[in-house]
Amino acid sequence: MQTSRSSLERVGHALVAAGAWPGRAAAWLLLPMIALVLAAVIGSVLQVGQIATWQTDLPLFGDELTLNGLAELQWHLLAIIIMLGMSYALAQDKHVRVDMIYSHLGPRTRAVLDLLGDVVFLLPFCVIIGWLSLSFVEFSYNTGEKSDYGGLVDRYLVKAFLPIGFVFLGITGIGRILVHIGRILSPAAAKETPNG
Repeated sequence: MQTSRSSLERVGHALVAAGAWPGRAAAWLLLPMIALVLAAVIGSVLQVGQIATWQTDLPLFGDELTLNGLAELQWHLLAIIIMLGMSYALAQDKHVRVDMIYSHLGPRTRAVLDLLGDVVFLLPFCVIIGWLSLSFVEFSYNTGEKSDYGGLVDRYLVKAFLPIGFVFLGITGIGRILVHIGRILSPAAAKETPNG
């Protein structure tokens, strides 16, 4: 095991950590999501349609909270968790990969494969989808998109997490690329043996 990291790897790990922290924070949204599910079930059993109203329009809620709004808020929170959690999953190396081949390779070969995957697939995907999603958010904002079923308003707020999520995923990807390059160039990596 390599005991000291190159400066390239240290910068890479710092970028990976910076890109992943929103996903770790978003995990806490599971708690209000559970509460929303319980409230929606109880409201449905009690046949409550409108839960509360107020005088001022609030972002996302408008001037009322309905049972449909609670159901939609569950999906909005899930979308935020997923969009911010992508970078955390990547940072923790929990993304999809064919491990039955990968696990038998040496550290330098794994770093080369990870580097190629991140440069050829991950970063272009982040740039393309992140860029295209900006018009998606802009359209939602300009049209005042809201629920068709008396639920939430200001849909652009949750749709904005699409480009935000891809920015953090891209930052994590750049950090991983630096780490992989550092590992490939490291003399210690050549001495390590494959797992298995």
